[in-house]
Order: sequence, then C-alpha cells, then structure tokens
Amino acid sequence: MTDGEGVRRRDFINIAAVTFAGIGGVAVLYPLISQMAPSADVLAESSTEIDISSIQPGQAIKAVWRKQPVFIRNLTPVEIAEADKVPVDSLRDPQTLGERTKEGKKNWLITMGVCTHLGCVPLGAGEGETRGEFGGYFCPCHGSVYDTAARIRKGPAPKNLEVPEYSFNSDTVVKIG
Repeated sequence: MTDGEGVRRRDFINIAAVTFAGIGGVAVLYPLISQMAPSADVLAESSTEIDISSIQPGQAIKAVWRKQPVFIRNLTPVEIAEADKVPVDSLRDPQTLGERTKEGKKNWLITMGVCTHLGCVPLGAGEGETRGEFGGYFCPCHGSVYDTAARIRKGPAPKNLEVPEYSFNSDTVVKIG
C-alpha cells in the first residue's frame, strides 16, 4: 500500500461518513419541519371571495375569513366626506380613508371586525346596530368608538380596525386574503 492509496481511502471514508450523516440529518429534520406547515383546512381558508353586488350605499355586511368577522361597508358620499374632513394629525392612529381603501374604490371599506382593544366584535355593521357618535362602529365591551373610516376616535382601543389584504376580482366580487 502506498501513501497515495491510503489518503484516497481515508478521503473516501470521510466523504461517505459526511454524506450518510447529511442524509440522516435530513431524514430526521424533514418530518419536524413539514409538520409545521399549515394543514389543508387552514390553506382552504387562506382566502375567500365575497359577492358585494347587493350591498347598497350606507350598508355593511359581516363576513367570515379565517374564523374571524370581516366588515364590508359601502360608504356613501357623505360618509366619505366626513372621513376626509377629519385632520389626520388629530387621530390616535393616523391614516386617511384613501390609505385604508383601494384606489378608485374609495367607497368600499373592508376591515376586520375585531376591536383592537381586547378583541370584541364592534357593532355597526348590522341593520339597526349602534354605530357610535362618529357613525362608524361602536364596541360595547369597553366603549371604543370608530368613525366612518373605521379609525379609532374615542375609547381604549389603541389602533384602527385592521384592513386585511384584499383585491377586487371584478366590480361585484372581492377576494380577501
């Protein structure tokens, strides 16, 4: 046996050992990592399409996305004007109505129906529900009041109602998620 052959055998054994260790590591880690992937029922709820053709100006509906309520409101020109005339720097969580809606669809306000204080469902999306003094939403749990753009105006809630990711598939169908 020459020195050259001994080095080659040692290199081969080292490469084989590292390769088998790598394969063993992948065999152990793959199940651990793949079990963290979302299940099929969660993936099925990752987005939802809602027909908004029946929502008249001034009306709102409650929908469900990811097992949480979503408010879809068709704002009237008066409600849009009221939201636009509020000085943004006077708001606790400063956002304009234009930042909370899609360009060209300023009348469609889509927000999560969960109060940012402690997670209650505010009133104001259903027919005849109290909308609070600013004409938006009112949380009966601790008295948070939101305006027509779903921005916090009064009460303990720290932030505006959250606007989820959404897009318009057509003039009558919105896809949330």
